[in-house]
Amino acid sequence: MNAPRRAGVPHDNTDVLARYAYGRNVPADGLKIDGRPALTQVEPSRVGRYVLLLVRDPLCAYDDDPAAQVAARLDDAQLVGRSGMFTTYSGTYEGASISVLSGGSGGPEIELALMELFEHTEADTYVRVGGSGGMHPSVRPGDVVVATGVVRDEGLTAAYVPATYPAASAPEVVLALTQAAADLGVPYHVGLTRSTDSDFVGGGRPGARGFLPAGQLDVVDTWSRAGVLNGDRESAAIVTLAALYGLRGGSVCSVADNITTGETFAAGAGHIAAIDVALAGMAQLHRMDAERDAAGAAMWLPSHRGGIA
Repeated sequence: MNAPRRAGVPHDNTDVLARYAYGRNVPADGLKIDGRPALTQVEPSRVGRYVLLLVRDPLCAYDDDPAAQVAARLDDAQLVGRSGMFTTYSGTYEGASISVLSGGSGGPEIELALMELFEHTEADTYVRVGGSGGMHPSVRPGDVVVATGVVRDEGLTAAYVPATYPAASAPEVVLALTQAAADLGVPYHVGLTRSTDSDFVGGGRPGARGFLPAGQLDVVDTWSRAGVLNGDRESAAIVTLAALYGLRGGSVCSVADNITTGETFAAGAGHIAAIDVALAGMAQLHRMDAERDAAGAAMWLPSHRGGIA
């Protein structure tokens, strides 16, 4: 689908590595097994422009491996990578070249896939598609949240960039996903998501036997009052790392419960709708990208609508 883009290490990174004592002890383009990226085992040339990243999450009530389940909705879907950790399919959806990758939960797991995809493929758009817990009273189970930005309350992204760096979703991705949600008639919200490593006490949910540290007693009120809509574990990693590499990141999550209103958990609530929005959103973004390119612009603008010759 796309050719590998590697053309050497950028100058600024070369300067840093020249001062790093162990730089020559690590493969410049990552670990490989039989010539493929070791952790994803993808064929880089077969990875699409738009990548959907999913977690094998029982709370989402998938009928199959999530990558396989979403791939069944693509045209000409093919398995392009399978390791013990990740499964990746590629195909098209309304003309958009899409890859769907499934793996384990959390930012550290997502990092492993992203580094290989960033290094070896031409993909420029990465979208988290998953489940989440509601944190704001306006959000209901079964709703979908399109993240404009993500609170970085996890640890992975701190290894890359200071905490003051914003995890802002790419504007074009937000617009495309929001338009898709509106067109589909899905109940949706657009706003802030919060990512944590701790899915229990970090999100204000008591752990086993009711354990909740005193320092977490106000966590729900603090972030709900700040307008945070929902919480997950992966969005911050995807949005932050994509931006750091000059790529586009975004997140669309279903909501399965709401801790502020007490609305109880329902496995898979709204998650098919989130997948619908993700696929339609990438098709919408594909059209926007074509209009932007036809206009010779750096970013899609509403004035470009209908501008394809």
